[in-house]
Amino acid sequence: MNAKTKRKTPWALLLTSTAAAALIALIVWPGAPTTYAEEADIVVYKTATCGCCGKWVDHLRDAGLTVDVVNVEHTQAIQRRVGVPRNLGSCHTAVVGDYWVEGHVPADLVQRLMTEKPADIRGIAVPGMPMGSPGMEGPNPAEYDVVALGSDGQTSVYATRQGKSE
Repeated sequence: MNAKTKRKTPWALLLTSTAAAALIALIVWPGAPTTYAEEADIVVYKTATCGCCGKWVDHLRDAGLTVDVVNVEHTQAIQRRVGVPRNLGSCHTAVVGDYWVEGHVPADLVQRLMTEKPADIRGIAVPGMPMGSPGMEGPNPAEYDVVALGSDGQTSVYATRQGKSE
């Protein structure tokens, strides 16, 4: 082996081992919540151009929550990373403690999740974008369910709310 080859070997080994460790971490704990700042109550992942997501963040802050926002190009990657099933998807994903919160969940229910810390729930969601949910206020508000995903993979109704107009 020449001297030039020997100098590259430690770097190649370091890069290979780092990539392998990252891959193993994703395989071993694919549903691990991702946090952005430890001092925030909740971290919201959204696209920069989504107006209803910004209104939902304002709703959380108005309720007294400390919110960090991470603008992403697409939310599907974070949804997969934290374990949000496709059928519960919406336009933004949040992480609060060991839980995920998907979509336009009312702030009081986020606070309830934070306070109760149920061992049998992985996350809560308002699938889709129901009219009248926080951030989606407008004409013809609808009743909607906030759905919990249990650690057993089963869904149940966490709460039912009547949407609000502007």
